[in-house]
Amino acid sequence: MAGLIISPRARIFQGHDWVYGTEVRKVFGNPQPGDVVALKDFKDRFLGSAMFNPHSQIVARRFSRRKQELNGDFFSRRISQAVELRRRLLPEETLTRLVWSESDGLPGLIVDRYADYLVVQTLTIAMERRLPIILNVLEDLLSPRGIIVRNDSPMLAAEGIAPSVRVARGQQPEPFAARSGSVQFMIDLQTGQKTGLYLDQLDNYAAVARFARGRRVLDCFCNQGGFALACALAGASEVTAVDVSQDAMDAVARNARLNGVSVQCVTDNAFDFLKKEAALVRDGGEHKWDLIILDPPSFTR
Repeated sequence: MAGLIISPRARIFQGHDWVYGTEVRKVFGNPQPGDVVALKDFKDRFLGSAMFNPHSQIVARRFSRRKQELNGDFFSRRISQAVELRRRLLPEETLTRLVWSESDGLPGLIVDRYADYLVVQTLTIAMERRLPIILNVLEDLLSPRGIIVRNDSPMLAAEGIAPSVRVARGQQPEPFAARSGSVQFMIDLQTGQKTGLYLDQLDNYAAVARFARGRRVLDCFCNQGGFALACALAGASEVTAVDVSQDAMDAVARNARLNGVSVQCVTDNAFDFLKKEAALVRDGGEHKWDLIILDPPSFTR
């Protein structure tokens, strides 16, 4: 097996599973992008198996402490473990992140469940090249009505992956309604942000909504209105949602009607909106909100 000799001060010796290009002392065996490589220390001791990509700053991502290939048995075992964990912790949830990259020992693989459909993202070249194996395993384990591949993240350029959005298996889904907790969402799996929704925020919607009863709420960078909707359903006296995208604001309006709540939708750059509102307050205007939610886009790549 080809591999890398890792410098003695690399992060991997403190438990981190990523290896950066500056931490590689030597490459042996001529590995190609997407190959599985052996990681060794400067005394030739084995450190684990990793995915290799010399075109990324993260040249290797360890996925096992043993010698291991990325084959069907491996994916079946790891994905089964991830799915079983969610079944135990979230037995009634129909909107769930089933596989979350390094958290489940599958670097660069994300699998989200939206009711009877799965959405898959491969964010490393190694996962992208093994996508047919992954899709077969998902079909065998979960029997979804359809699997959509949503490889449209800006992170893909660093891995050398061409962006694409396609129905890889089964039926093409029409937009449909699904519930998480008290909130219903209209979901479009081929055009929404991320894999359709921000599934990692679902718990946060409920957590923030606990403070909303009787209060005037402002949700900035609202996307499809998860915070705004949860607060409105929790008894907020007034809810305003702001996003620069008209498509996002149209989605908020649809979701508000679906949930039977009132949300004031403002299409504006949230930064500009906040500056204007702050200027009005400085000039003696009224403080309009009691609870403000700020969930801006990522500023650091």
